[in-house]
Amino acid sequence: MKTLVLLSGGMDSVTALHWAQKEHEVAGAVSFDYGSKHNPKELPYAKWHCDQLGVPHDVISLDFVNTLFSSDLLQSGGEVPEGHYADENMKKTVVPFRNGIMLAIACGIAETRGAEALVIAAHAGDHAIYPDCRESFMQSMAAAMREGTYARVELLRPFIHLDKAGIAKLGASLGVDYAQTWSCYKGHDLHCGRCGTCVERIEAFALAGIPDPTAYAP
Repeated sequence: MKTLVLLSGGMDSVTALHWAQKEHEVAGAVSFDYGSKHNPKELPYAKWHCDQLGVPHDVISLDFVNTLFSSDLLQSGGEVPEGHYADENMKKTVVPFRNGIMLAIACGIAETRGAEALVIAAHAGDHAIYPDCRESFMQSMAAAMREGTYARVELLRPFIHLDKAGIAKLGASLGVDYAQTWSCYKGHDLHCGRCGTCVERIEAFALAGIPDPTAYAP
């Protein structure tokens, strides 16, 4: 199946890219620069993996998100909260309807390029915090994509029932170089090791029994 991959440069989407390259024909990967604090850190990693795999890569600017939306994940927002994803304050990192917007744009690109499906790396660990990562949302978007395109573009979500440790194990089996990925929401020189996505990254490698190649700030 000819696919287009949504690629941020983080662990999950990079693993999805390598999975799609193994299981399907990859027509390209699409990344979005929407003004998050960590966009400047993760987008180069997205390009790196595409270059390694010979996959065409496009970065689409969504400047309006940083201007019009409210989230501490954005450069226009407040400080990124620290703690586990289960903590209530991590809801401050939600960017309203982010996946819906990105999927809608990527779906149009997929049909234009003759791709039969989109691949998104939404996983089980996202669901509690992010409404637009839940399987109920993904099913609705999948239906909209099929009904809204002549090609009836499908939405593949291979990790929807996996946690991040499961994704790490899969990526290791695919030879993913996780040193060439970025997670930290703060977007500083090193991973902070304290924000929700850093905590999840640390836990994932530990639970998967895989050495963590990440350099964390002291």
